[in-house]
Order: sequence, then C-alpha cells, then structure tokens
Amino acid sequence: MTGTVQAHTFRSRDLVGGHVVVDLVNTVTARDAEPVDWLDGYPRLLEWAALTGEFDPVVLGDLRRLAEAEPGEAAAALERTRELREAVHDLLTALVRQDDPAPAAAVGRVESHWKQAAAGARLTVRGNTPWLETGVETSGLDHLHHELALRALDLLRSLPLERTRVCPGPRCGWVFIDRSRGGRRRWCDMATCGNLAKGRTHYQRRRHTMSRQDAHRPPGDQ
Repeated sequence: MTGTVQAHTFRSRDLVGGHVVVDLVNTVTARDAEPVDWLDGYPRLLEWAALTGEFDPVVLGDLRRLAEAEPGEAAAALERTRELREAVHDLLTALVRQDDPAPAAAVGRVESHWKQAAAGARLTVRGNTPWLETGVETSGLDHLHHELALRALDLLRSLPLERTRVCPGPRCGWVFIDRSRGGRRRWCDMATCGNLAKGRTHYQRRRHTMSRQDAHRPPGDQ
C-alpha cells in the first residue's frame, strides 16, 4: 500500500465488512483515492482487535504487556500483519472482479502467511468442527497475525462472491459482505457513503432543475 499512516480511534462503525478479516482489510481507508492506514502502531492493532470481539481479552492483555517489553518485535509483527492485510485485499478484490486467473503474487503472499501461521498452530475441535488454533506461547507477538492468516484462508474458500462488494463511495474503497436479507446493499454504510451519495445526487438534480428553469424564463425576468 502506498499512502500515509494516521492515528485513528476505532469505533463500531468501522466494522462493516461482515467478517473480521474483511474488517482488517478496511483498516486502510480511501483506497480509491489517497490511502490512509489507520494501524499506526501495535497498540492500535490491539485496540482494533478488542473492538471486533473476536479475540480473548486475556490474550490481548498478554500481547499488550509483551509489546511494551519488546517494542521492536511488536513493530515487526505489525508490519507482517500489514503485509497479510494487503495480500488479502489484492486477492479479495480480484475475486470480486472475477479476474481469471487470480493474481499469482497475491495468491503466493497469502499462501506464505498461512504457512507461517499453520507451522505453529495446533488442531483443536470446536463442537464437531476441526480448527487450527494458535497461541501466544507459540506465536508470541505474531499471534494476531497468525490467527488472521488462518481465518483469511477460511474466508477466501467460502467467500460468497455474489454478495461481496467494494464500496463505490468517494474516498472509500472498503470491502464488505452483504449479509442483508435482500442482498441489495450497495454502500459500506448508508450513514456515511450512502448519505453522501444521496446528498450529491440531490444537489445535482437541484442544479439541473434550476438551470432548466433559468433557460425557459423570458429575457426580462432574468
């Protein structure tokens, strides 16, 4: 990703992707303009992870203390998470566009991150479902990176392409899975990009109407 890094306080409205890995992809905003990376440090990654509700708070506390003790390693782990994010973004958007074949570079990078994660994972069973799981004791500060890499492959294998979209809003480019009943969602969030688009459409229609009215006025009334 070529862009800037900017501090951002994550809020629930930032989690619109429909899957935690898609929400990771969306920690970069304005991808269709001048991309801005909101992950300005490892503590911010932990803040985002806590907000998703997908990770054990005790584990996140362990990672926070470990990051404070090893800031250099934490920065390196964050960079690996960013690399995973960009690889998933490239592959995800290619799948949405139905590029054939899928970009080999993105496929290779996702594969590499998955292999790194799987190397330290253990097989567990949740209910009746086998599951690869990582832990801080084996992954250290890469725990989130590894968990997200494992989940990324699960997502990509079961991605509902007919409901996965890229928001067309200006300075957005977020990806989302439309889980609405009708499956007609167009915007990442109606309260932001949707309302902006409605406002622009209303303004353009008003200008067009006024221009037509001015064109039909008698010369003395103008």
